[in-house]
Amino acid sequence: MNKLVSIIVPCYNSSKFICQCIDSVLIQSYSNWEMLIVDDCSTDNSRDLILKYSQRNKKIKTFFLEKNVGPAEARNIAISNAKGKYIAFLDSDDVWRKHKLERQINFMNLGNIKS
Repeated sequence: MNKLVSIIVPCYNSSKFICQCIDSVLIQSYSNWEMLIVDDCSTDNSRDLILKYSQRNKKIKTFFLEKNVGPAEARNIAISNAKGKYIAFLDSDDVWRKHKLERQINFMNLGNIKS
């Protein structure tokens, strides 16, 4: 059974990495996800890059803050808007391997984790 995974990504001045980060989610073998990116008032072109991706893929939800609140609060904003059964955290300067979500969901569905 496919269960929605909400991928939480706080972003601050990550223009060097954010495209690779988003691309690593787009290639996931597990496709039932939503990506919530909270741009924490970046001063570089992170917002422009994030916006381009979100305009091309409706599974990418964006939140652009007008005041810097830090990564913890940025994550909380995304979590409060998440619709998934599961939450996965991904930093904006990080990437996932193609089968990351699939392997984690399969593991949880084995009964090792209560869902």
